[in-house]
Amino acid sequence: MIHPSYSELIEAINTNNEDDDQAMVLNSRYSLVLATSKRARQLIAGSKPLVDGASGKKPLSIAIDELYKGKVKILPGKSEEEELVLEEELPEAETASETVSTEEA
Repeated sequence: MIHPSYSELIEAINTNNEDDDQAMVLNSRYSLVLATSKRARQLIAGSKPLVDGASGKKPLSIAIDELYKGKVKILPGKSEEEELVLEEELPEAETASETVSTEEA
């Protein structure tokens, strides 16, 4: 069995986003799949993992861990597509200085 399950992952993402006004409330598996696949593609393209113990894991597993632990936030984007914002890119004022959009997905 895969851990965390999709329902646990959606709950964790929504819990991590409760204090962020810009963050999207995730309520479908489709949105979850889009977000994790986008982050996995970023990792494949050379982005550094934001969680410990990422060596030896596949990019999709790392992306799931990052979302589960709140290291990556999902923001609503243009045309109802999500944007992923890395935790280290969020300044203290909770406004994203740089975002990564999913337009190429």
